[in-house]
Amino acid sequence: MKEFTIGKNDAGQRLDRWLGKTMPLLPAPLAQKYIRLKRVKLNGKGAKRDTRLVVGDVLQLYINDEFFEKPTPENAFLSLYQPKLNIVYEDENLLLLDKRPGMVVHPDETERVNTLITHIQAYLYQKREWSPYWENSFSPALCNRIDRNTGGIVIAAKNAETLRIMNNKIQAREITKKYLCITLGKPRPSEGKLELFLRKDEGKKLVDVFDRPVADAKTALTLYKTLQSKGELSLVEVELLTGRTHQIRASFAHAGHPLLGDGKYGRGDVNRRYNEAKQALYSYFLRFDFPTDAGILEYLRGKEFRVDDVPFVEQYFSQQ
Repeated sequence: MKEFTIGKNDAGQRLDRWLGKTMPLLPAPLAQKYIRLKRVKLNGKGAKRDTRLVVGDVLQLYINDEFFEKPTPENAFLSLYQPKLNIVYEDENLLLLDKRPGMVVHPDETERVNTLITHIQAYLYQKREWSPYWENSFSPALCNRIDRNTGGIVIAAKNAETLRIMNNKIQAREITKKYLCITLGKPRPSEGKLELFLRKDEGKKLVDVFDRPVADAKTALTLYKTLQSKGELSLVEVELLTGRTHQIRASFAHAGHPLLGDGKYGRGDVNRRYNEAKQALYSYFLRFDFPTDAGILEYLRGKEFRVDDVPFVEQYFSQQ
């Protein structure tokens, strides 16, 4: 319990507004709930949320200590009252989440709170499966990342052993991931492999693509299969044999078939015509192959997961 005495600078404020200013990490719906439950006492009694405070009022707050902290990236999850996650699968070790385009996975210079990892932390905290205030607490961590404007399955580890195993499996290519994308034009042949060489340009935050090996460029191998074509657009399934930055987007653009909506490697005139500002790319399928021992995750061997609701597929290639 913490106690506050109202001074002249805070007098005249509504009780709920004062709580919001004093405790910015406390979500407004939760603050209203605490007021109703009389965990916020005014001069020893319960009070209504719109009560006006006066000089000398004594407030007693029976609220968890963490909500009194100053906001930081590490405790931003506390401010999410209703975390929003599209859960594909969950068990005691991990979460498989369908990240929708537009959400960043980690806090960056553009977004501090509304990120995938923050929603995961809020979800597990509210389920009482995780808390940073527990001794030697492990922080939930993402095993793979997806660009802000790409959607699809992301793996989140609930414990350190799962994170270690998943990182090893991803590095050893023991997890199959398939993507759906929309390309401009019809790839020729309709099914095949793109073998190219990609080199990062950190200054431009792009990758350069080459047909032959060049200094500092890494091999990029991409399997693809055209599923449908309609007009100038094609729906293509892609499997990565290597995991390079922007591999799918840059490889198809280099092959003359940029992705619809791609602002970095695509065609602005076509994107504007279709009013698309996000690349049509979705990591929709995941299979845990695990040809080698998987430790505590052995039960996942051979299991497959997929996202059936891929927005751009329904929009441009709905079944007849």
